[in-house]
Amino acid sequence: MRKANAKDRILQTAGELFFRHGYSEVGINEIIAKAETAKASFYQHYPSKEALCEAWLSDVHGRSEISRTELLETEVAPSKKIGIFFDQLKSFMEQSEFRGCPYSNTGAVSGSECVGIIDQIRSHKESIRTFLREVCFQHISDREKANILGDRIFVLYSGATTESQNLKEIWPVEIARAAALELFS
Repeated sequence: MRKANAKDRILQTAGELFFRHGYSEVGINEIIAKAETAKASFYQHYPSKEALCEAWLSDVHGRSEISRTELLETEVAPSKKIGIFFDQLKSFMEQSEFRGCPYSNTGAVSGSECVGIIDQIRSHKESIRTFLREVCFQHISDREKANILGDRIFVLYSGATTESQNLKEIWPVEIARAAALELFS
């Protein structure tokens, strides 16, 4: 099996560390050591820890965007799509041991000077909001009403993610799922 190149090893290692311990708790030297790369190699690919975090968030976003696009394009009913979306959140929370949203967690420890990170967070959150609005538009053909419904479900999703993380329990996701589906009826 071929070993990943230095850039990929750094990104993968940083992502695992940022997700597990939080952006502010991980240092460049720890990333370099665990990625088994040289400091010069690190700086060749990423000029700063912030740039590395931006790359990680972009990578996570790309993968989740693919998943949401595939779900949006499936031929199942919009209410089923909302159910699947919350089921995916439930699985993510359980598999990640309730670590929560990497964007929210990173945003909580990033200062206002971390403009690139904040832009990544806003972009990702807006893409989820847009996804939910689009699913709702598939359900109701009135764009304004669909946007309002999508925003309500977005808030349910965000709150469920946060409270599931805080409580280390899955019931907030289950309650939010049920509430979102009730909004559809």
